[in-house]
Formats: sequence, structure tokens, C-alpha cells
Amino acid sequence: MHRIRTVSTFIGRWFALIVLTAGGIALAAPSVFSGLTVAIPWLLSIIMLGMGMTLRPADFGIVARRPWPLLLGVAAQYIVMPLLGLGIAVALDLSPLLTAGMILVGASPGGTSSNVMVFLSKGDTALSVAMTTVSTLLAPLLTPLLVLVLAGEFLPVDPGALFISILQIVLVPVLAGLFLRMLLPRMVEKLLDILPLVSVAGITVVVMAVVAASSSTILSIGILVVVAVVLHNSLGYTVGYLIGRVFKLPIASRRAISIEVGMQNSGLAAALAVAHFNPVAALPAAIFSVWHNVSGSLLASYWSRKGVPVAETPASEPSRTSA
Repeated sequence: MHRIRTVSTFIGRWFALIVLTAGGIALAAPSVFSGLTVAIPWLLSIIMLGMGMTLRPADFGIVARRPWPLLLGVAAQYIVMPLLGLGIAVALDLSPLLTAGMILVGASPGGTSSNVMVFLSKGDTALSVAMTTVSTLLAPLLTPLLVLVLAGEFLPVDPGALFISILQIVLVPVLAGLFLRMLLPRMVEKLLDILPLVSVAGITVVVMAVVAASSSTILSIGILVVVAVVLHNSLGYTVGYLIGRVFKLPIASRRAISIEVGMQNSGLAAALAVAHFNPVAALPAAIFSVWHNVSGSLLASYWSRKGVPVAETPASEPSRTSA
């Protein structure tokens, strides 16, 4: 298990570079990897199962103890990022498919690596875990509704089909993982060190599939999409932090909300885009998968050096290890 833990740490540290390299390989040989799109929903289901296995009933305690920061953070997650995605897409005059892709990224729940980033940044990890969990559980209802309202004018949206897909890809696997940990805690504990490897492998294949299937779009307007994604992610961090500041939350809570709002479950967005729209619509999600891990690591490193006031230092540790 020590070797597995060492490998997991190494891969987690170089995750962004691994995914970026894999995307480059897929772009160079798109015909080899484009057929992988059919596996995207299954890969995301496995990653979500792993996320569920890292949860414990105690993780939900913050809902009762500190509902206000949690409600504020989740509301920011589902209001700020979808509107930013739409606004940036319109400002940059992206195509309808890419606009839908930006909205999908924004309307997705928090990213599974956000908890580790919050912990490294000396933020409120318990709040981060609760935000990721609650936003994920709300995704079957809120994500289809937001996509219908914001993207419906650009192309046809079937909210019912999106709802079913999110149930299958997210909610059922997460709940299954949670029940597995409750029923077989010793077995699941032994698997926790492997979960980051599974997450990295799954996201890597998702990125390769999306890049290969939309290679012609990348080669023609790839830089513009990168600019859109960087703006989306950066503004998410900024607005998330400012919301916490306006409502006078502690610095540790502001950092948690900032990272949770800025980092999205882009793998889910890619899966939904491929299944219900077109691989081109999944391109923002594929780029987001790489970029938000780079930016999240940089932000966490910066905040970890700044520290927080002693009275606010969080004592909690991240309860999940998924990348």
C-alpha cells in the first residue's frame, strides 16, 4: 500500500501534465482515440462511485452545524458559473455548440479535486467537502434546468434526458459508493489509496476522447476556447472569494467557496455534451479538466504560503482522495 500511496501522490502532483500530454497525443492521432467517446459515461460513473466511497455520514454534519456558508457557497456555484459561462461565450462570439459547452461546464457541480486544493490552501475543508457533496446531489435537478434556460435559445435541449443521464452517471454511483463504505468499511478503506489513480486514468481517457473527436475544431479556434476557459475559471475563483468577503465569512471559508466555485466537474460536462449534443460541445470541458487543476494548484500554493489567522486555522482534513 505504501507503493500505491507513493504512486498516487506522484500522479496527483503531475496530473495536469499527464492529461495535457494525453490530449496532445490524441490531437496528433485523432482517428485512434475518437472511438473512446462511447466509454465516457461509464468512466464518469466509476469516478463518481469512487467519490461516494470517500464520503462518510459525518461529512453531512456541516449542513446542520453551519448551514449559512454552505447554502451561500452552493448558491454561488449554481448561479455564478453558469452565468459566467454564458456571458463569456457571448462576449467571445463562440458557436452555439461551444456556448452550450461553456454553459454545461458552469452548470456542473463542484470538481472532485477541489477538496484537496482547499486543504492545501489552508481553507475550510469541511465546508468544501459539504459543498461538493451537496452540489453533486443537486445536479440531477439543477444542471438540466440551467442548461435548458441558458442554452435553449442556442440549440435544442432535452432536460428530461439530461436528468436521466445525471442520475445514471452521478447520483446512483455516488449513493452506491456511500452505502458501500457504510456496509463494507474495511474493504473500502483499503481501496481509498487507489481511487486517485482511477480518477486520473478516467479523466485522461475522457480528455483524449473529446480532443480526438473535436480535433478539427481545436486546430481552427482552439486558442479562443482556451481563453474562454481560463476566463471562466479565473472569474469563478474571484467572484466566489468576493461573495464570501461581502458576507463577512472567515478567510478559510472564503478560500473554500472560491475554489469550489472555480473548479467544476468538467468530466461530467464532457460526458453530457458528448451524449446529448456533439463532441465539439465537450471541448470547453476537456480544456477545463486540464486548466482548473493547474490553476487550482497555483492558487493553493499561493494561499498556503500566506496562511490564515491562527484563530481561523481549520483543523479538518480532506475526506476524499479522488483527483
